[in-house]
Amino acid sequence: MTESKAMNLRFPDPEQRAAIAAAAREAGVSMQEYILSAAYDRATAVERRFLEGFRMSMDRSGAAFAAEPATIDPTAEQRASERAARHEMGQRAQPGRGDAA
Repeated sequence: MTESKAMNLRFPDPEQRAAIAAAAREAGVSMQEYILSAAYDRATAVERRFLEGFRMSMDRSGAAFAAEPATIDPTAEQRASERAARHEMGQRAQPGRGDAA
């Protein structure tokens, strides 16, 4: 015997519920499917950002290990580039910057 369980979709803000219901209707899906799809899209976007940052880190690390011993000390330009990359990654990591669920 299979039993279907629906999500309990309670919204304290009636305008929020109406906006989500309208977006779900426009997409041609149920509210439950719309919300789950949005949550999945957000989670995979976070994963993609993490993997991109990890790949960039691995590329920088690989270059450092491949460098000649005399070139290991970073130049002023390299240090500035690293500071800019850290700043950019910090900006991306801040929650609530236009991420819609």
